Order: sequence, then C-alpha cells, then structure tokens
Amino acid sequence: MARALVHGFDKHYHRFRSCSAQARTWFDEGDWLAIQRSVRERIAFYDDRVNETARRMAREFKAQEDDDKVWRQAKLEFIDMLLDHPQPELAETFFNSVFCKILHRTYFHNDFIFVRPAVSTEYLESDTPIYRSYYPNDAGFRAVIRQILLDFGWQRPFEAIERDITRLCLAIEHHLGEWPEREYNLQVQVLQSAFYRNKAAYIIGRAINGSTEYPFAVPVLHSEDGQLYVDTILFDASRIGALFSLSRAYFMVDMAVPSAYVQFLRSIMPGKPRSELYTMLGLGKQGKTMFFRDLMRHLLHSQDQFIVAPGIRGLVMLVFTLPSYPYVFKLIKDVFGSSKDVDHETVRRKYQLVKQVDRVGRMADTLEFSNVALPRERFSRELLDELHQHAPSLVEEEGEFVIIKHLYIERRMQPLNLYLEKAEREDRQDRIDHAVREYGNAIRELAIANIFPGDMLWKNFGVTRYGRVVFYDYDEIEYMTDCMFRRIPPAPNPEMEMSGEVWYSVSRTDVFPEEFATFLLTSPRIREAFLRCHPDLFDAHFWQVTQEEISRGVVKDFYPYPESLRFCHAYPEATEGDGNPALADPGG
Repeated sequence: MARALVHGFDKHYHRFRSCSAQARTWFDEGDWLAIQRSVRERIAFYDDRVNETARRMAREFKAQEDDDKVWRQAKLEFIDMLLDHPQPELAETFFNSVFCKILHRTYFHNDFIFVRPAVSTEYLESDTPIYRSYYPNDAGFRAVIRQILLDFGWQRPFEAIERDITRLCLAIEHHLGEWPEREYNLQVQVLQSAFYRNKAAYIIGRAINGSTEYPFAVPVLHSEDGQLYVDTILFDASRIGALFSLSRAYFMVDMAVPSAYVQFLRSIMPGKPRSELYTMLGLGKQGKTMFFRDLMRHLLHSQDQFIVAPGIRGLVMLVFTLPSYPYVFKLIKDVFGSSKDVDHETVRRKYQLVKQVDRVGRMADTLEFSNVALPRERFSRELLDELHQHAPSLVEEEGEFVIIKHLYIERRMQPLNLYLEKAEREDRQDRIDHAVREYGNAIRELAIANIFPGDMLWKNFGVTRYGRVVFYDYDEIEYMTDCMFRRIPPAPNPEMEMSGEVWYSVSRTDVFPEEFATFLLTSPRIREAFLRCHPDLFDAHFWQVTQEEISRGVVKDFYPYPESLRFCHAYPEATEGDGNPALADPGG
C-alpha cells in the first residue's frame, strides 16, 4: 500500500514538474497562450492522480475494508520511504488526499493521516543546488549582472544588455543611496529557475553584504521585435510580495525541491505565509495543508469567536470571519435570493474558473475545503443560527465540533461600499478618488483578461491592506467573449420612453453598459469622480473593442508593480557609461 501511494505521488509530481519546466520553452517562443493554458490545465493534475490512486487502492488492496492496524502500518512504511525523498511534505499531503477519499472523517487524526508533518524538510537540497552564487568582489558588479542574465540560457538575445546592466546599476545606487563598504562575504544568490507567468520571466534572488541581506526580483520581458529586456528591479519585500499575491496567476517554476524554494522565498518575504508561497508556486493542495495547520495553531492560541462578517449580507454566500485571523469563510447558501438565476453547481464552477484564469491582481483566490471540523465553542450564537438557517445541508454539529461540508476561504478585505461610505462621512475626497480609480482599473483589467464580473455593485469588491481594489463575488462572472455588449436602442416614441417599460428584446447574455450608472453613481461625489476617470466604461464601444482583441488572441501586458518603476520611465536615456564606475570595478 505504501509503495502504491508513493508511486502515485511520484507520477503526479513528475507530470507537474515537466509541465512547469515547459514554461521556459514557451517563454523563448513567445507562446503566451500556451503558458496561460498550462497554468489552467496543471490545476487538474493533482485530483486526477489522487482519484487514480484511490481507485488502485480500492481495487488492489480493498483499502476501504482494511482495519485500523493496517492503515497505521501503511503510514509508518510510507514515512520510511520518504526519508530521502525530495518532496516529502507534498507526498504526505498526497497520502492525506487519497486516505480522505477512502475512509470516513472520524479517521482524520494523526494516527492515520499527517495532521502534523512527519519528515523534516530542513536542509533538504537537490542534486543541483537551488541557487547560484556570484561574487562581485572578484568580477565586479557589471560582470556579475551580465552573468546572471546570461546564465538562464534563454534562446533569444537581449535587445541591449549593456543598457539593461546600466539601468540595474543606476537602480541599485538609487535604492542604496550610498553603497556600503564591501564586506569579505559579499555575494549575490539567484534561484536556479526563473519564475514564469504570463509574458514575464522573473529572476528572484538576494545580495548578502556582511550581516545585511538585500532581496530583489527582476522581470525580463520580450520587446516588440521579440528580443529580451529587463523591465525593472524590485527591492522592497512588499513589492516582491505583491508578485506572489493570491490575486494573481500561479507561477510556473522548475523545482526539484519545492521546500527549499519556499525557504529561500521566505527569507526575502518574511511576512508571507508559507501556505501562500506553496499556492503561488502552483502547489495549491500543499498550500491548503499549510493553511489549515496555521489555522489550527491560531485557534489554539486565541479566544475570540467566529462571527458573521460585516457588510451587506449576500444572496448566494454566507460569510463569516474570525476577527483575530485575516481571512473570511464562505458557504454556499441552500436557497438563493430571488434575483439570482444560478444553482449550486454553477456557483462551484464559477469559483473553480477563478483558479484557472489570469486573475491579474484583481480577483481574490480561494482555498476550497470539505468536511472542515471547527470547535463549536468558538462560534457565536448568531453565527450558528445563521448557518443552520441558510446552509443547513452543509452544517452538522458533532460533539465539540461544527462540521462544515463545503467551504471557501479567502483573504479578508474591507468591502468597497463600506470604504466609500466611511470616506464620504469623513469628507475624504482623496480616498473616494483613489477607490473609484482603482475600481475602474479593476474592471478594465478584468475585461482585458476576458472576465466580466456580472454583478458590479461596490459591495462585491474589497480594498486590500495596500489600497488595491479586488473583486471577490464570483457567482455571476462570465467570460467576456460569452457576453453581448449592446447600446440601448432609441425608444420608438416619447410615451414608451417615459413608461418605464422595456421596448427592446433582451437575451440572457446581453449587457447594457449604460445601465451601470443606475446603481454605481447614486452619490454625487462618486459620480463626479467616476465620470472624470472612467466614462468609457458606460459605453458599449469599450467592451466591444476589448472583446475583439481577445478574439484575435491579443495578450495584453500587466505589470504587477507601478508604471513609474519601469526602466523605460525611470531611466529612459540610460546608456552603458552611466552610473557609478565603482559598480564596474571589482575593487570598489
């Protein structure tokens, strides 16, 4: 049994890694649609292999009939097989997934599954070290930067590599202000694999000088004529962390030892949970495992109660939160509001769609769980009543626990409608302008990524801790290409126009952007800001043009960092000779 489980996992990870490694070829070829397609298809690999392995366990070992002793022994032998395994933590999670397919949830404790990890990933390395080291004291900074760029072995030439090196040197000078004295241990460490997403390859690394570390991320893009160029360099942990936001598409990274990559990434983004890093590397099930362990640990060390989330109650989802933990928990209600023309399966399909598309930093990713046991004493009475009233088919109380049969979890944000209401109360026009500008940008970027939100009310968007507006209500989302954007035709006569009756035919896929203003622009201050920033969103022409570009296979550029940081804006005239000569001199 243990060998069959290890074989099932190894088969899965081989396929996962082969797909991820293929991203380098697609980047070389400029095949952006292939990268997007592979990110989408890769999501299904895990469940396919879990289901295949569970069927094998039932067929060959009658696993569902084995007694407790057999399963305990299988777990012990499985652990023995992982002692020299390069992905033990992923294999343990795979074991859990197969086990949970076969046996009842009463077995979901550490005697049978890996509630806690059994095999350490500390100091785990691959045959090829996960990062390369470079020494500016020996070669000089320009030579080191050049070597870093060339060592990735991309097939396309750089458009102007000396210009890019100069721009990087200028950015380093600007970031440091004054270059500190070079210590004996000065080195630059760069992860072996680039991080591929959409149209970019990201170089991730850190410089070490004495006891100080300097993290960095360098996006490499294609120019219009297909040559490579460096677009910017990010130094701040928060900027680098934004690359790994759950509101963006997952990376494609060729990793023999994922835990070593996560450990390296944590060293440059200490505030980023390991669960989110695993998820953004495409290892969503491991991300869920790490998240749930973190949640259980937090519950052990806290006392507050789960409560109904603040804001307007949804017609489809029931949402609750734990004030001391920065996430919300969402259940699909048994019965939807009368205005919602969807069913439970449609809602689940929409949430799965969000995982498969490029979220362009504008849609929150979700973690999906089944049969979650949470301590009953931590639920407020109001919340328990709401759960039993609106989602009785998904909720059971068993002894000390509340069992939730199906649950989505996502990062907590401030609802945009509450943000705007507060800004108006406090007479903060600057915040109103910012929120409206961000909301419109979110709508535009989602549209360009082939996503139409459907329900565009303010309450369906949130404001992140960094002030970014993100969409998080998915029951009505559609592909842009499945919608028909129309102008409202003129009324046949004034009487018909004043009657309040619809004088034109409307199909299920029809969208009339002119109508958006009716529910978005009820406040004069918001109306003024919106019409100043985004008047074209009320015109069908914007949506039709965007549809046409999508249909032609146009993949637009999305930059997960401010435009002002791009070298074409920051250093447009930089040439090889600019910058501090010390950066080119090995002796400093």
